[in-house]
Amino acid sequence: MWLGIVTAVAALGLPATAAASAWPQEKGSGFASAAVHLSWPQDIRTWQSTDPTGRYDALYFEYGLTDRLTAGLDLGRAISGAIKSVGFLQLPLTAPDAPLKAAGQLGLGVIDGAEVVRPGLSLGMGWERGWLAADALVEQPLDGNAFDVKLDMTFGLNLPRDRKLILQLQSGQQAGDPAFLRVAPSVVIPLLGPVSAELGGIWGLVGDDSMGLKLGVWTEF
Repeated sequence: MWLGIVTAVAALGLPATAAASAWPQEKGSGFASAAVHLSWPQDIRTWQSTDPTGRYDALYFEYGLTDRLTAGLDLGRAISGAIKSVGFLQLPLTAPDAPLKAAGQLGLGVIDGAEVVRPGLSLGMGWERGWLAADALVEQPLDGNAFDVKLDMTFGLNLPRDRKLILQLQSGQQAGDPAFLRVAPSVVIPLLGPVSAELGGIWGLVGDDSMGLKLGVWTEF
């Protein structure tokens, strides 16, 4: 089994789209997001209607307890597709001025009714026009069952008028199942004040024959 890297969309003070990144929140500041994911089979010949065949909702929150310690809550779907509820703490592992940022994370929660521990590692590098980010997560049940892993990598571009273009490779492996790989492009558009909308798509490449849409909202506070 290989270790995964989870999405981190943050650079030069930008927030993450779905998971904690290598850039900590400043003390007293935070970020929250809500998203709806809809999916259909890629083979439209199998469709019985245009209604989505799958849907899940995700909520994410993080807050700077100090300038180094970030706390968060991650609600939605786990690597296995089961419902998850995980709280976490994250600390930077590199100096604030290091070109390559790194942070360690430890989460505790429940996935599909089972208690889990979720260690993680985040890496990131940002520049004026964009960023690269990656995080590693392992979902380990406390009952000793085999763990699941996830690997996502993100490339982002800062566009005019505070828009952002994101290209993400999502991959992972549930214990005992083949690995999967998806591509997920999206665009982020400012709405009002600290609120932005994220509109994107998802296409399964390996181990996933679905396609989907993502509709999300971010806010900073």
